[in-house]
Amino acid sequence: MRFKHAVDITAENFTSVFKLLLYRFFTAAVLGSIAYVILSLGLSAITGSAEVAHLRELVDTFVHALITADSSVLQHIQGEFQTAVTDLGRLIVFNTAPIIGCVVGLMFIYLLSRFVNGLALFSSGVVVSDRMGTYSRTSFSQAYFRSIGKAALYQVVYVPMCFLYDALTLLSCWFFFFYAPSFLPSWGAVTVLIAVALTITAIVALEALKMTLISAWMPAVIDGKPVCASLRASLRQRKNFGGRYACYIACIYIVIAMNVLFTLATVGSALLITVPLSYIFLLTVQFVQYYNDTGKRYFVSKNVIEDPSEPQPQ
Repeated sequence: MRFKHAVDITAENFTSVFKLLLYRFFTAAVLGSIAYVILSLGLSAITGSAEVAHLRELVDTFVHALITADSSVLQHIQGEFQTAVTDLGRLIVFNTAPIIGCVVGLMFIYLLSRFVNGLALFSSGVVVSDRMGTYSRTSFSQAYFRSIGKAALYQVVYVPMCFLYDALTLLSCWFFFFYAPSFLPSWGAVTVLIAVALTITAIVALEALKMTLISAWMPAVIDGKPVCASLRASLRQRKNFGGRYACYIACIYIVIAMNVLFTLATVGSALLITVPLSYIFLLTVQFVQYYNDTGKRYFVSKNVIEDPSEPQPQ
């Protein structure tokens, strides 16, 4: 029933998908422009160098020779490539400081993007919470500015914590993809497919664990509880832990399947809808779990009110 209620409430809040999409377009344009400026300033000594220009000429020559089957050029171009790459390597070593600066700048832009986009997701949570609690139609902008202080404090804790968790997830995936096949028989492409399957399974399991552990965090903060106290309470919550974990695993697989299917069917254009819809759906699942675990009544639709404290029919 929780999954069905999450689907119904997501449908009730479908307009939030377009608002979240527009917000992400705007932030992507602004932050992308800043990232472009950082890269342009930091790497100008490399991108505008004679070494890079010479390497581009060699690539063009190689492609032309490959198309025209000019064997004389193909026989001698390998040595020129090696020399050009060696020269470019020396240039990169000489410009290590600007490159490090670019890496740090891009890391900052990435964390800032997660913070800024997190504010929008928090506002979407406020919209969902208001719809479930009182069936009120709170606008996205009203929710955004009403909760921006609380949302900013939440994101200050959430972003670095989840960044570290995601880094550990990537390390685990690295192990499953590159080292797990060494423990398997050498079956060629089958071994590679098994490694990919294990990697995807690890990602889904770890992401579901993260969502389960912090499932009550954002709803509790929106409900008026302190940020840090809400986090501690969510991490310590053991009620229906297995059920919530299984629900999140199923939801993540459904989200992956939906996005892959619509990507193939529409050559990627449907991602403009399915990606923000996925965020809203997982957010709604989070609130449905919270309302059920705390025993609070909530609106599923205009004429349907769910009361978790009442015994469910068998």
